Amino acid sequence: MNNLGYLVGAAAMLAAGTFAFRLAGPALGSRISVSDRSAQLLENASVVVLAALVLTTSLTEDAGPAGIARPAGVLLAAVLLRFRAPLPLVLVAAAATTAALRLSGVP
Repeated sequence: MNNLGYLVGAAAMLAAGTFAFRLAGPALGSRISVSDRSAQLLENASVVVLAALVLTTSLTEDAGPAGIARPAGVLLAAVLLRFRAPLPLVLVAAAATTAALRLSGVP
């Protein structure tokens, strides 16, 4: 099997797994009871995983650090989101900041 076959197979497996997880909620929701503490831990775990993903993708590039421009754009986006700016404005401002820094020679 070539690389495209592996890629299509991996995408199909991920799609099937995602579908199974989404189906499991309504199907098993009434059969399984989770304590309030466990539910809170699961909610916190999802936030931690998302934060780790954001940090990993914003601070690294290939096998090394991403430089200054990309983290600066992410930081600006976080500040704008903290002050409840509209999402399109946040995305454009973060991209423009990163692009302007890169155009000015900041890595």
